[in-house]
Amino acid sequence: MVEKAGYLGCPDGHQLAWRQISGAGPTVVWLGGFRSDMTGTKAEALSEWALTHDRAYVRFDYFGHGVSSGEFTDWTISRWRDDALAVLDQLTSGEVILVGSSMGGWLSCLVTLARPDRVKALVLIAPAADFTEKLMKPEMTDADRAEMARTGVWLRPSAYGDAYPISQTLLDDGTQWCLLPGPVNLHVPVWVLQGGQDADVPWWHALSLSEAVVSENSVFTLVRDGDHRLSRPQDIARLIAAVEELS
Repeated sequence: MVEKAGYLGCPDGHQLAWRQISGAGPTVVWLGGFRSDMTGTKAEALSEWALTHDRAYVRFDYFGHGVSSGEFTDWTISRWRDDALAVLDQLTSGEVILVGSSMGGWLSCLVTLARPDRVKALVLIAPAADFTEKLMKPEMTDADRAEMARTGVWLRPSAYGDAYPISQTLLDDGTQWCLLPGPVNLHVPVWVLQGGQDADVPWWHALSLSEAVVSENSVFTLVRDGDHRLSRPQDIARLIAAVEELS
C-alpha cells in the first residue's frame, strides 16, 4: 500500500492539498488544528497505522495552512469548514470517522452537523469549539483591540513559534458557528481526549463541549499530565486505540 497525494482545485484558483491511503473502511479523516498541517505527529502516526492495518485514511491542509494555497489571514472558520466538507464529499465514500485536533475538533462537529448521514463517530483531541469567541476574544487586551482596529490584525503570541496573525474577519465569522452552551445535536459516538495541563484549551472548556453533546455515547478522557498536543507515545497509543474501538 502507498499513500497518494494531490490537490483539490477550487473555482477561485486555490489548491487544497491532500494525502490518501486506500483500505478498509470506515475512512478515517484527519482534521488538524489551527496553524498546523497534515505532517504533524498525530497525523503521521495515523498514516502509519492505516498503512500497517490496511485502513482507509485521508488527511489534508486547510487553505492558508501547510502546502495548500492562500495566505492564512485571508481565511475563516466558514472556509475551513468548506475545506473539510470538500474533502469528505470528493475524496471519501460511505461512513467516515472524523479525528479532529483543537480547531479540527470544532470543525469535526460542524462537518457532522452538515453531513450526519456520513459520519460514524468522532474522536476529538483538545477540541477548541468556539475558540474565536470563547478563548481568543476574552484574552485580548485594550492594546490588542486597538491594534486590530488600526490594522485589521492582532498578532497573538504563541508558545509554538512566531505570533499568529488573527484577523477581525476571522473573529467576526466565528460567531456564526458557535456551538456552546448547546445542545449540540450529534447523534454518533463522540470521544474526547483532553490534557489536564493544556494551556491553550482548558480542560473545562473541552468538558463543556462533551457535556453539550446529545449523543448517548459521549466519552471524556482527561489525561491529567497531558498538554495541548497530546503527542507523546502514550497519547498516540490512546488515540489509535479509540479510533480502532470506534471502527
